[in-house]
Amino acid sequence: MADDITADVLPSDNPSSADGYVGDPAVREEWDARYSERGQLWSGQPNGALVAEVRDLAPGRVLDVGCGEGADAIWLARAGWDVTALEVSGVALGRAAAHARDAGVSVRWVHAGLAEAALPPDSFDLVSAQYPALPRTPDAAAERALLAAVAPGGVLLLVHHAGMEEHHGPHESGFDPADYVWPSTVAALLGDDWRVEVDEERPRVIPDGGAGAHHSHDVVLRARRLR
Repeated sequence: MADDITADVLPSDNPSSADGYVGDPAVREEWDARYSERGQLWSGQPNGALVAEVRDLAPGRVLDVGCGEGADAIWLARAGWDVTALEVSGVALGRAAAHARDAGVSVRWVHAGLAEAALPPDSFDLVSAQYPALPRTPDAAAERALLAAVAPGGVLLLVHHAGMEEHHGPHESGFDPADYVWPSTVAALLGDDWRVEVDEERPRVIPDGGAGAHHSHDVVLRARRLR
């Protein structure tokens, strides 16, 4: 599978920089700046919804969308998954690769935006997107890229903060929920070749420390591709 990936794939011992990045440079710069503000942005623990939802899945090929500093990717690799982890921030990928080296696990790092990455279609037994900041476009490019990456029989797991998409208009920070992909926008594209296994709001398992700890509930969408 790795030979078919056309975006910038960075081995664990070479987190590298922006060379070969595929995607919007402004998005990369925004996230590089955010990660650079703190030595560690997230908790370093795997997301609770991911841990809960993959317990009954046999390890296979997984795509971790928006891998950040690598906690989910490393947890999946330790659990026996063949992990490809995608991230727009080179700063985050550098940290993730270092953490993976320390953990003694192998992960393929892809420095790209999801819609631009040209990942091999129908290739992943699990596509995990935990609280992703995926920009919405008129052609639903990010939503369709998520669905296209899942292999027949595979699972899409999309988790986001509950209630955020219900806000109308930009927040004081300039963040406008209407600009981003939410579980509901992905669910709207599911046809009869998909079976929704989970679509619910639930209390969030909140790790100690890290950004986003103030969000108390998740929306969890888990869907299986039938063919």
